Amino acid sequence: MDRINQILKQELYQTYIEKNNQAEAGRSFCHHNMEHFLDVARIAMIWNLEEGYGIQKELIYAAALLHDIGRWKQYEDGTPHEAVSAELAPEILQMCRFSDYETDVIVEAIKNHRNKNSKDSKNLTGLLYRADKASRACFCCRAEKDCDWKESKKNKEIFV
Repeated sequence: MDRINQILKQELYQTYIEKNNQAEAGRSFCHHNMEHFLDVARIAMIWNLEEGYGIQKELIYAAALLHDIGRWKQYEDGTPHEAVSAELAPEILQMCRFSDYETDVIVEAIKNHRNKNSKDSKNLTGLLYRADKASRACFCCRAEKDCDWKESKKNKEIFV
């Protein structure tokens, strides 16, 4: 997990996390912060093991840590954050010694983490999509009643 810890220490990564934190400072709904990133990573890891995909732990954690780093830009100008995050991630991944192939796999997952057609994919893209959605604890959220997510998308129960 050396490369994952390198991501966390990267100045560029820290800059994007801070931009997200500033953009969401007054937000009562779900945040795109380290807690969310780690929830996504851990859920994806559990499913990876349970479903026997065999995806490397570092790829899962890297995708989870980077999938929403461009969220601040969406707040600024409406650019979809999955596109921004996919543009920002390669530089960080390269600085942390991920290969071109690994970078491509991670970026593909980031780019499609909101694409519902990815839901059933038996790869990193599908895992990231499902774990991202499952990470939201709507059943105990104080802002759930005011949330603009469709009722059908809200997690009203814990599921596996």
